Amino acid sequence: MKKTLIALMAIGAVAPAAWSQDRIYRCGNEYTNNASQAKERGCKLVEGGNVTVVQGARPGGTPAASGGSTPSASTSPANAPRVDTNDQRARDSDARAILEAELRKAEARQAEIAKEYNNGEPQRTALELRNPQLWMERTAELKASLARADSDVAGIKRELARLPAANR
Repeated sequence: MKKTLIALMAIGAVAPAAWSQDRIYRCGNEYTNNASQAKERGCKLVEGGNVTVVQGARPGGTPAASGGSTPSASTSPANAPRVDTNDQRARDSDARAILEAELRKAEARQAEIAKEYNNGEPQRTALELRNPQLWMERTAELKASLARADSDVAGIKRELARLPAANR
């Protein structure tokens, strides 16, 4: 009795999923499950696997069509809050000061790592004298750290170059 009940429950759980699987037809870049429409358009039956189609957002009216200028990456939405010119200068100045402080820290860290790295010949510790593999691993880690520090310094300098010139 229990086996029959379990078998019926399993069939009951699988049956709706099987009934909901209609045939899917591909018509170029479009998909349909309407057989008569697919036959009219000469669509091909999609076999082996499920098809998931996500509808993309339709683009709104173009600014050129509504009398505006062409869109650019630097334009802000119409409902974006406006910032006073003096406030923006203050923000830019603060950003520059923060980046310059970060640059000083990154350059100090870079110099410290470069000194420890010693052009690929870091000072060996007592443990590393007995086990050369440890020294080689530490040398590789120092080299990677130095490359990261160089990259950090270069990135901060790029960010500083993107900011407007300081008004002093």
